Amino acid sequence: MDGPAFEYVFPAIRGVQAGREHYVSMCPLRLLPKIFLFNEAEMVPEIRAQRQLNRGRLPEIARYVSQNPDSYVFSALTASIDANVRFVPVTEGAADDGRGMMGSLHVPMSARFIINDGQHRRAAIEIALKDRPNLADESIAIVFFHDRGLERCQQMFADLNRHAIRPSRSLGVLYDHRDEKARLARSVVGRLPDFKDLVELERSSLSAGSKKLFTLSALCTATTALLTNHGKGDEDREALAIRFWKEVYAQMAEWQEVRRGNTTASAFRGTYIHAHGVVLHALGRVGNSLLHHHRRDWQERLRGLHKVDWRRASPAWEGRATIGGNVSKSHQSVVLTTNLVKAKLGLALSPEEQRHEDALRRGDHVKV
Repeated sequence: MDGPAFEYVFPAIRGVQAGREHYVSMCPLRLLPKIFLFNEAEMVPEIRAQRQLNRGRLPEIARYVSQNPDSYVFSALTASIDANVRFVPVTEGAADDGRGMMGSLHVPMSARFIINDGQHRRAAIEIALKDRPNLADESIAIVFFHDRGLERCQQMFADLNRHAIRPSRSLGVLYDHRDEKARLARSVVGRLPDFKDLVELERSSLSAGSKKLFTLSALCTATTALLTNHGKGDEDREALAIRFWKEVYAQMAEWQEVRRGNTTASAFRGTYIHAHGVVLHALGRVGNSLLHHHRRDWQERLRGLHKVDWRRASPAWEGRATIGGNVSKSHQSVVLTTNLVKAKLGLALSPEEQRHEDALRRGDHVKV
């Protein structure tokens, strides 16, 4: 005589996609490690339904949950069930007028659950629960697809990721309210309207016809360089960043011409090197040196920027901001561009900067 059939029972909403039923349920976080098990090491790629778990990503995701217990957000997991399931509406025999869409999903405990989308979220939640057990009774949405034999799993993974596009870094900076670096960059453009007119807020690259000179992500990188090892409070750092970029803008007559519409941004980018992120980053590094070593007169020293020949055609930039005439964004180029600007302002080089300068003079730097 067969024994009782033990089941998982999920409160669920039933829906239909492509003629197939699927179900949406809320699952307590504490159950995720028990229901969704990993045995990827035993599965060759041909029979896996997911990419291999990248465990290097998990600590960062787990910290996100642990450090933001009152504001973390996770989208739904998507999973396939390799078993015969049954859906029991709240009202037996209810017509599909809405009432028959709500009920309970009964899944045999012998079923296999395969995550099609969200395996890193699931694994990170397991780690976060060890740090914050009080999150165990919180829940996450799961979309269940019935996939007997897991025939569709790999195709589902391909379909779910086919049109996934990572948002631009600039858009991430614009919308990230947890990261201090992003907040400072937003403060600069928010408090300096003239400068804001030159900054692309959404894209991380500029099209040929763009009316902007810099991206928000480039400004974020430059502001981070400006305030590195600057231990003042948040308000002091914000005020300092705003004052610095306001002073830089005041020294850049060409930027002001673009802002007024007297010169197009595209023509300016083709003619001048200080329309590119490599110079913006270098200016942040120069500012960092000024704030550490010339705290009292940094604004006066910064006025030497108008003496710099910013024309791309100037041979001084070759091997620094440009390689073979093309603008380079490499760390090496940023440092060597910093060195030239520092020389024009009468500033000493750091040991790292001096090493790059010596290598350039010896011809040791790799030409790309």
